[in-house]
Amino acid sequence: MDITPEILAILVMAATLAGIIDSIAGGGGLIALPALLWAGVPPVEALATNKLQGSFGTATATFNYMRQNALAPGELVTAVIWTFCGSVCGTLAVQYLISEWLNQLAPVLLIGFACYFVFSPQLGDKDAKQRIRYPQFALLAGFSLGFYDGFFGPGAGTFMTAAFVLLLGYNLYRATAATKLLNLTSNLASLLFFALGGQVLWVVGLCMGLGQIVGAWIGSHLVLKHGASLIRPLLFFVSIAISIKLLLS
Repeated sequence: MDITPEILAILVMAATLAGIIDSIAGGGGLIALPALLWAGVPPVEALATNKLQGSFGTATATFNYMRQNALAPGELVTAVIWTFCGSVCGTLAVQYLISEWLNQLAPVLLIGFACYFVFSPQLGDKDAKQRIRYPQFALLAGFSLGFYDGFFGPGAGTFMTAAFVLLLGYNLYRATAATKLLNLTSNLASLLFFALGGQVLWVVGLCMGLGQIVGAWIGSHLVLKHGASLIRPLLFFVSIAISIKLLLS
């Protein structure tokens, strides 16, 4: 595609803002994907390029959380494997199945999570009671949310954070860090199949990826500094914003 330098600069700025939001509460695709569509990128290429640029942000945030000892990847290997498998299956399934039912169900779930994030008193900087064993969580949450991200996508990061909080009892700080690793996994799995199909705009995606790196670095540092006091309100607003977008569309 013929993208002018001015349009490309706007896309990079959008990616930077998306990286900040996504590294804190998820939902960065609400900014990056519409920006790509606004620039005239066809829908399938926009989805593929969004996975490329988003991978830079999730990789940066994951690295920063690891560097600050907020994330131990070794503890999540099984969940990573199941998330990768789920994302591959979802990316393949979306070519044959209708996602309209997900379009109707996702806003309801997100609004429910938004209310939980606001009104639940135990959500904060302390871990809560673990409800299921980790192997069960890895299969249930890893595969299903990986499938969702590859098949549909909106709010996947928010759903992952909620799963860590509700099922494993993680505090918001740990849940946000762990979510970035699973998000990165699902992004890379989906990107692989988009790339094999020749649907990625590499120059645009790589330029936006630079903005994502900057945004994710800023956002993850804000989380490390402010913890739950920053994550809770952003999770609420991102959940509501995604719900409104899905309901309007």
